[in-house]
Amino acid sequence: MSIVNNIEAIENEISGKGVTLVAVSKTKPVEMLMEAYNAGFKRFGENYVQELTDKHEQMPKDIEWHFIGHLQSNKVKYIAPFVSLIHSVDSFKLLQEINKQAAKHKRVIDCLLQIYIAEEDTKSGMTEDECLEILTSEALKSLTNISIKGLMGMSTFTDDEAQVKKEFRKLKTFHNSLIETYPRLSTISMGMSGDYELAIEEGSNMIRVGSKIFGNRVYPT
Repeated sequence: MSIVNNIEAIENEISGKGVTLVAVSKTKPVEMLMEAYNAGFKRFGENYVQELTDKHEQMPKDIEWHFIGHLQSNKVKYIAPFVSLIHSVDSFKLLQEINKQAAKHKRVIDCLLQIYIAEEDTKSGMTEDECLEILTSEALKSLTNISIKGLMGMSTFTDDEAQVKKEFRKLKTFHNSLIETYPRLSTISMGMSGDYELAIEEGSNMIRVGSKIFGNRVYPT
């Protein structure tokens, strides 16, 4: 199936469920993204700052770019002029830097707080307590160039569906506990190519899908 057909198939699958699809295009050439763009799809997720800035320069300017990888504070300035949503905010220090760089461009940058839900060390994120500390802090009120839109989480890389569902459910339960006090936190970004169906079952409303759209990553031999 073609890239366009793959996107259409997933969009048909999630139709009516209130779920937003982000096409994860890391390591994929601009030609592949343009194939999707030319068919009307304009929401792409990237993991690496350099790759994201390169693609932004080469591609049309009405694309909604999502940054979904681990973001270092010293790299924020490169994506601040154009990024639509940063999924992977894992500290208050990073929020402060995003706010500072957004202010330079007279922008408000939307952010998701990444919560650590996996049972493996390779995943990053903050604890629920750290998240609450940020949301309730006086200092947050001074950050007028960021807008926290919700939460993001990554499950453990495992074939154990029960484990993955448990982790997604944990994030959704935490999300539910916040939404009454913080109605603006409406987004819950969880689920990737291998587990987005489970994530949607557990309440995700934003999925990050790469290989199911573009095929597996190709490594040089």
